[in-house]
Amino acid sequence: MALIKSIAGIRGTIGGKPGENLSPLDIVKFTAAYGSWIKERNKGKKIVVGRDGRISGEMVRSLVVSTITGLGLDIVDLGLSTTPTVELAVIWEQAAGGIIITASHNPTEWNALKLLNEHGEFLSAQDGSIILEKAKNENFVFAPVEKLGSYSVNNSYFQKHIDAVAGHPLVDIDSIRQKHFKIVIDTINSTGSLVLPDLLKTLGAGEAIVLNGEVNGKFAHNPEPLPENLSALSSAVVKLKADLGIAVDPDVDRLCFVCEDGSMFGEEYTLVAVADYVLSKTPGNTVSNMSSTKALKEITLKRGGQYYPSPVGEVNVVTKMKNQNAVIGGEGNGGIIVPDFHYGRDALIGIGLFLSALAQHKNGIRSFRTRYPDYFISKNKIELQNGIDVNEIFEKIKNKYKNQPVNIEDGLKIEFDNDWVHLRTSNTEPIIRIYAESNFETTANNIAQRLMKDIKEFI
Repeated sequence: MALIKSIAGIRGTIGGKPGENLSPLDIVKFTAAYGSWIKERNKGKKIVVGRDGRISGEMVRSLVVSTITGLGLDIVDLGLSTTPTVELAVIWEQAAGGIIITASHNPTEWNALKLLNEHGEFLSAQDGSIILEKAKNENFVFAPVEKLGSYSVNNSYFQKHIDAVAGHPLVDIDSIRQKHFKIVIDTINSTGSLVLPDLLKTLGAGEAIVLNGEVNGKFAHNPEPLPENLSALSSAVVKLKADLGIAVDPDVDRLCFVCEDGSMFGEEYTLVAVADYVLSKTPGNTVSNMSSTKALKEITLKRGGQYYPSPVGEVNVVTKMKNQNAVIGGEGNGGIIVPDFHYGRDALIGIGLFLSALAQHKNGIRSFRTRYPDYFISKNKIELQNGIDVNEIFEKIKNKYKNQPVNIEDGLKIEFDNDWVHLRTSNTEPIIRIYAESNFETTANNIAQRLMKDIKEFI
C-alpha cells in the first residue's frame, strides 16, 4: 500500500512487506533511530508517548515502548491521548522528546509516528534528516540488560490540558457560561471523546452531545473533518436544535464548526475567527500557510498587524511564527496555534477561544460567520503512482503559466488577479494537492479543474 518517510516521522498502511508498508520492522527501526538521536543530544532520557484510538494503536505502542526502553531510555506513557496533549506533556515533564502514534486524518488502515523534540514541537528538517539517515543505515546500538530504560503510566494530562485551556487569559468562561450552549460533537471514534466533553463542562459551555464516541478506531466516516464527511453532524445539529456542532480529527489537532442551521462555518474560517478574537485583545502579527485563505491577511491588516505566509507544514508555520513574533497562527485545515499556550495545533485551546468569541457575539454562530468574507477554496487531490516525476510536471505547468505571478517556495503557487491556485505534494500521502481560492465558488472550482487537467495531461 504505502510507506512515507519524512522529516516529520514515518507514516504508512499497516501490514504488508517491510519497507513498503508500516510493518513492525519499520516501526522498530525508525523508533530506534529516533531514540538514538535523543541519546546523542544529551537532553535527558525521558520520552513521552501517546496514541489516538486507531485499531493498530496498541500494537504500534507496544513496539515503540519496547524499542525505546531497549535503548536505555525511559518512557512516560499517556495511553490514549491527543497530539496537543502529548506536546504539552513533553514540556511539563521536561522530557527529551515525544512520540505520538497517530495518522491524524488518514483512514483507519493508516498509522504513523509523529516525532517531537524537547520543546514538544515537531522536528526541524535538519534533525529529521539525521533520523532518516540513522534509520536507513540502522545506526543504533541497544542497551545491555542492566541499563534498560524504565516504563511508567501517567493518566493525568487530559485534566492538566483542560485546566490550562480554562486558565488561558483570553478564554472567557464567564461569557461562555452565560450562553448555555447546546453543542453536538463528532469525535470520530477516537480520543476526542475522552477529553472534549470534560473540556466543555469545565468551560461551562452547557449541554454536550457526543456522536461517534466509542473509542474503537472504526471510524464512522472518513476522518478528515471536511464538509462532505460531516453530514451526520450537520443533521444532528438541526434535529437536536443545537447551537452549534464541533468536529475534530482522530488526534484532535484540527477543528471545525457547524452552524445552527446545519451549514458549515468553514474549516478555513476556524483560524480566521479565532485570530480575529485574539487580535482584538492582543494586537500583533499572524502566520498561515500558502494554502490558507486570504481572509486571515485581510483581518490582520485591519487589526493593525502584519501577515506572513509560510510553506505548508506545521513546523514551517511555527518557524515563521517565531521569526515574525506572531500572536496567532495556524493552517486553513482547522489547525490553531496559540504561541503563548504552546507551539502546536491544538483543538482544545481553539475551542476555548472560539466559544469565547462566539459568546461575546449577540446572535448565533451563523450570524457570527457573516462577519467574515465568503471566499471559496476548492480543495482537490490527485493520487500518484510510483515513478511519477512531480518536479518535471510542476516545471511544465510553471512554463505554461509563465505570464502569471508564480511562487515556488512550496510546490507551485500561481496568482490570477485576486484568485490563486496552489499545487504541492502532500507530506503525509502519495498525492498532489490542488487548492484554489476565489470570491466565487464556480471560479475556484474551474481554476482547480483546469490545473488538474494540466497535471493529468503532463502525467
